[in-house]
Amino acid sequence: MGHISFNNWEKEFRQNYYMYIPLTIVLLSCLGAVVAMKVLAGGVTLLSGLELTLIVAICIGYTGILYAGVNKKIIFWWLLIGIAVCILLFIVHLF
Repeated sequence: MGHISFNNWEKEFRQNYYMYIPLTIVLLSCLGAVVAMKVLAGGVTLLSGLELTLIVAICIGYTGILYAGVNKKIIFWWLLIGIAVCILLFIVHLF
C-alpha cells in the first residue's frame, strides 16, 4: 500500500478523470442533499438559509466547472473543498 497524500489522490484523479466525473457528481450531490436535509431539520432561519445557499453553490458550482472544462487541478480541489464543507456543516448540525 502506497503513501496516502493529496498529490497521489490528485494524480489518480487526473489519470482516471473520465471515470471520476459521474462518480463525483453523484457523490457531491447526494452529500449536499443529506446536509441540506439536516440543516432544514433544525428549522428555517436566516442562518440556515445562508448555509443552504453555500451548499447549493458548492454542489452546483462543482458541476458547472466540470462542464466548463476548467483545469483538472482546480476541479480536484473544488471537490475536496466541497466535501469538506458539507461534512463540516453536517457535523455542526449533529449537535
